[in-house]
Amino acid sequence: MNTEHTTFAPDKRPPADGSANVLEAAGVSASYGPRTILQSLDLGVRPGEVYALLGANGAGKTTTLSLFLGFVVPDGGRVRVNGIDPVTRAGEARRQLAYIPENVAFYEQLSARENVAYLLDLAGQGAGSDRIDRALASAGLDATAFDRRVGGFSKGMRQKVAIALALAREVPALLLDEPTSGLDPQATYEFNRLLGLLREKGIATLMVTHDLLGASEVADRIGFLGAGQLEEEVAAEGAERFDVRSLHRRYAGRAA
Repeated sequence: MNTEHTTFAPDKRPPADGSANVLEAAGVSASYGPRTILQSLDLGVRPGEVYALLGANGAGKTTTLSLFLGFVVPDGGRVRVNGIDPVTRAGEARRQLAYIPENVAFYEQLSARENVAYLLDLAGQGAGSDRIDRALASAGLDATAFDRRVGGFSKGMRQKVAIALALAREVPALLLDEPTSGLDPQATYEFNRLLGLLREKGIATLMVTHDLLGASEVADRIGFLGAGQLEEEVAAEGAERFDVRSLHRRYAGRAA
């Protein structure tokens, strides 16, 4: 499908506090009751960057997403979404980002087009049918599916609708939770293509995942989270991007 002339313009202005990062956590500690989850976490995602955060179960990946969503109040440190504090200005911060969970939930009885229109209205960003159709087309959903009930969609098709919603909202940041879990190879390929589209549009994307191989195919940087801290960051470099074997040995050691 040709989307050459489709344009969406996320807010590419620098964050209000002058930071180069759209998503930023600096020296953040967080806990649930007596249990410390994050300790002095330093993490930043720049405009147009795909950042993959890996870690074993319980390493703090979901808590990190919850920080940016304003669902977790840090014990210390600083969290910003496009320069906005998600604790003191939660509503404003959430308007700067879209969140796609592992299992995307829509209104099953509504069509793809109706879901996007309704959710945009809930976000206070109502849009005309042309804008919604452009978003769905850019996300790779076949035009014949625009008016089909989402209840019959595969997981890959649901993710395309979710990406379309993010495009139509024109947010500068996207949070993804295990985005390729349960996808077949073709759907994974399509999802990686969509991440490339988001990169081109300047959207800062933070994805948490267990899939090191998948992350190595699409991420600009990979961070390894362990014991509540960012233990290592590796940036893509050259045609091979990452030394996957080396990363796997280190990751396997951390996850053991």
